[in-house]
Amino acid sequence: MKTKYAVALALLVGIGIGATVMQLLHMRKKSVVYFIAENEVTDPEGYRTQYLPTAQKLLKEHGARYLAQGKATQFAGDPPKGRVVILEWDSMEQARGWFESPEYQATRKIGEQFAKYRNFAIEGDAP
Repeated sequence: MKTKYAVALALLVGIGIGATVMQLLHMRKKSVVYFIAENEVTDPEGYRTQYLPTAQKLLKEHGARYLAQGKATQFAGDPPKGRVVILEWDSMEQARGWFESPEYQATRKIGEQFAKYRNFAIEGDAP
């Protein structure tokens, strides 16, 4: 009889541990922000030499992570004109902090001489 109780107790403890581990794994999945930039570059040389070095430095300083950059491949509808960049941030506040910073706003004014911008961000789950 004692063996039955021990097995039943062990089974219940195992189920409890498994449920706790699953809950902890689910809680680890964090939300991130994806920032998408569609940059229609009108002056590649000016963009490359006068805008990009400072913009990339500020992105790195503010915690952005590059996920992809380059020309888009069309599947449906009109493709973006020019360069597309996808960045990842830990939070919307972090992305806004970079975008609204005086340093980036000054850099952006320079960049607007060389490109037209369309930027947006979405929140999503990190893989």
